[in-house]
Amino acid sequence: MHQHSGNNQALQVLETVFGYPAFRGQQAEIIDHVAHGGDALVLMPTGGGKSLCYQIPALLRDGVGVVISPLIALMQDQVDALAEVGVRAAFLNSTQTFEESSRIERQVRNGELDLVYVAPERLMTSRCLELLQASKIALFAIDEAHCVSQWGHDFRPEYIKLSVLHERFPQVPRIALTATADQQTRDEIAERLQLVDAHKYVSSFDRPNIRYQIVEKANGRKQLLDFIQSTHSGDAGIVYCLSRKKVEETAEFLSDNGIQSLPYHAGMKYEQRAANQARFLREDGIVMTATIAFGMGIDKPDVRFVAHLDLPKSIEGYYQETGRAGRDGAPANAWMTYGLQDVVQQRRMIAESEADETFKRVLGAKLDAMLGLCETLACRRMHLLDYFGQSSERCGNCDTCLNPPISFDGTVAVQKLLSTVYRVDQRFAGGHVIEILRGIETDRIKQWRHDQLSTFGIGAETSEAEWRAILRQVIALGLLAVDYESYSALKLTDAARPVLRGAQKAQLRQYQKPVKPRRESGKTKGYEESTLSVAEQALFDKLRWWRVETARKNNVPAYVIFHDATLRDIAKAQPRSIGDLRGVTGVGEKKLETYGEQIVALLAELV
Repeated sequence: MHQHSGNNQALQVLETVFGYPAFRGQQAEIIDHVAHGGDALVLMPTGGGKSLCYQIPALLRDGVGVVISPLIALMQDQVDALAEVGVRAAFLNSTQTFEESSRIERQVRNGELDLVYVAPERLMTSRCLELLQASKIALFAIDEAHCVSQWGHDFRPEYIKLSVLHERFPQVPRIALTATADQQTRDEIAERLQLVDAHKYVSSFDRPNIRYQIVEKANGRKQLLDFIQSTHSGDAGIVYCLSRKKVEETAEFLSDNGIQSLPYHAGMKYEQRAANQARFLREDGIVMTATIAFGMGIDKPDVRFVAHLDLPKSIEGYYQETGRAGRDGAPANAWMTYGLQDVVQQRRMIAESEADETFKRVLGAKLDAMLGLCETLACRRMHLLDYFGQSSERCGNCDTCLNPPISFDGTVAVQKLLSTVYRVDQRFAGGHVIEILRGIETDRIKQWRHDQLSTFGIGAETSEAEWRAILRQVIALGLLAVDYESYSALKLTDAARPVLRGAQKAQLRQYQKPVKPRRESGKTKGYEESTLSVAEQALFDKLRWWRVETARKNNVPAYVIFHDATLRDIAKAQPRSIGDLRGVTGVGEKKLETYGEQIVALLAELV
């Protein structure tokens, strides 16, 4: 297979090995560039087909392709998926015995592998570097390259040392890949990995099949349950929480309410974590409740929703996490519940962190951008893409497009709030300030004689929930700060002055009571699924059942055998022979050989 590439050879590999009829987006250009020995930095959204960008050049070039990946837990699945299409792949990591490692090292040395996956810590050992110097290397692929960025959401110190590749192997092409990076992170990746002269390929960050939705937090867990039951019963999904404790409580709550849910966080024993991850990948309809320790490199194509019960720290984090939904291109939901407590909690975490002032400022700016996304009155997708430097039109597939929020001039309400904070000497927290505005005579208010203030009761016509929404927006707009040193007391910022004086207006989003989602008629099907006839749907269901059994027998995730989209195409095409099956997207030569007869026989029984 190691002929030198022309694009027709790359296309031939794509068709015969991977079973796809055509390249998508910039794949062909990137593959051609790297196959001819060029360096590349590739930004492509999750589900955009990044892995083919290094797998195909590794097959076209002489020698073994070395893939550096931080995801030890997923190497096995990646190698299994390649074995399924007939690519000779292996990995080197700390889970192996000495004998296993030695066997794979021998294969690398003898040129018997197409691809080898290595964790960065392992790569940096003198034993591994010596092995690579004694072997013929086709290319280095640095996956999840944003891990080099200290400003990023997933910094790994060992990634910084990867500049050694350029120094030790100057003739070997390098390709760095990531699904998310703003301009600052891109520049840092290029500099740290010495890829300043590399070709940069930036794909669109848009994932049009994902519907973005952010709702006012009332009772987060109950809202989550309503959302899953009404829109996603029986679907695979991921729920992100900030703390380990909340992960466990939420997983238990969902399970008690009839939704198969498993917990995942860094505090669990490795075996339990790995077992839960394997079940999520291998079984249908499991909801993984997790901290952000879970998810990088998750290739499961049919995750139908990602839900956040807590505010992510940055837009990059949010984009990367929500991007794990709908990788198969069928409709998926990114749902989040968000309230005042989230803003306060994230600001407190930054204030109390060990980081230096510069770093805290960067974290603060990233959080402000995330708050801007939550509070925006415009299209969420435009806001999100704009953050990554991409302009777009209104999308029509996010909550602010589908149900536009009502904006109002909230200047008077904001002035009432700010002047109350001023009158209590900036020494009290939000709850107390709201009670004064609403004119509630609590013991504490009487004790401090705050019922004597001129602002006592001037906001009585506004409900507590509405005041909380106003307060949250005022903090998000930076007019009030929360002082964590003194019991979360509210403090006026410099930006509050012009609003208090009436020199500047404050546009707010009108509070809307959280509504229980309506149960959608039938289950929300992917748009392709709904186009199957009754007979085709029956075939599709049978094929999925066959896939579950086959996956169990071979101990691999179901999607490693075939994606839903491929099974759907088979159900439509109803192939009578192996030849008929050959043209179906996702069926390469090796899979045809392995499963062709079973599928044709299965369909013959049914058709």
